[in-house]
Amino acid sequence: MITILAPAYNEEEVLGLFYNRVCNVIKDIDEEFELLFINDGSKDRTLQILKELASSDPRVSYIDLSRNYGKEIAMAAGFDHVKGDAVIIMDADLQDPPELIKDMVREWRNGYDDVYAKRRTRKGESAFKKLTSKWYWSLLAKIAYIPVLKDTGDFRLLSRKALNALMECRESERYTKGMYSLIGFKKKEILFDREERAAGKTKYNLRAMLLHAFHGITSMSVLPLKLAGFTGLLLCGAAFVMLLVLIVQALMPDKTIAPWSWVILPVLLFSGLQMVFIGIMGEYIGRIFKETKKRPLYFINEYHTSITTDEERQEGNK
Repeated sequence: MITILAPAYNEEEVLGLFYNRVCNVIKDIDEEFELLFINDGSKDRTLQILKELASSDPRVSYIDLSRNYGKEIAMAAGFDHVKGDAVIIMDADLQDPPELIKDMVREWRNGYDDVYAKRRTRKGESAFKKLTSKWYWSLLAKIAYIPVLKDTGDFRLLSRKALNALMECRESERYTKGMYSLIGFKKKEILFDREERAAGKTKYNLRAMLLHAFHGITSMSVLPLKLAGFTGLLLCGAAFVMLLVLIVQALMPDKTIAPWSWVILPVLLFSGLQMVFIGIMGEYIGRIFKETKKRPLYFINEYHTSITTDEERQEGNK
């Protein structure tokens, strides 16, 4: 059995289209399927639609989280409840074409543990977003402490072996795109053209994208901390040179130096420098603080499934 995992947040306009299109694809694949939806604290009719789908199709399961946790935690909740021998992670907005499911399943049968979709083109996105995305992936690939796959997202098939490895990563500050590279295993690339949203509005505005990018960089690299120390040394050297220049000018009879030059420039320089680096270190320390709490990643309001695995059936017979 294969589980199709789809996080959903305020996706009432597209859920029906997503369900119909996925069902139209999987009916031609010789495998059993589970459609597992994660309602991430939606405020529209998303949960009601999921209940209607589950009542008419026993393949549909859903998890209703207690609040909006964000996509990363929603996916983690889904990973913990996957019934299948493999999982396909998709966005419910149909930017991930369900037609690629056939190719993913074929490569999984060929022995690959991580069959990931790599974006060839990105329709419906502004030139600014495409350019900044290209810069981000190039930067992350250069500074990450493990190789990171460029232009890939969460749209992929994971074998049960790869999924179990991923489930062992229980950090609360999650960057799943980096975890796919972290766990390793046998990978296969499939190219595709990313579509526009079928309906509704994107949940990623500029602020969300910047936060996600910063989170990805600080999750996969300690380079910002190293740059902080290196830049601090450079600025200290520059301040020392400036001090020598002021001393030389003071010794020259025809030069007059304002007294405040000796004080205000170094104060401004080092004060700004300290604030920047304290902020960078604070980001890492804040993550340590959150991880030491060992709080649950999520809370579930309701979980519905009609799917039973062979192990569960055997346990029930006992």
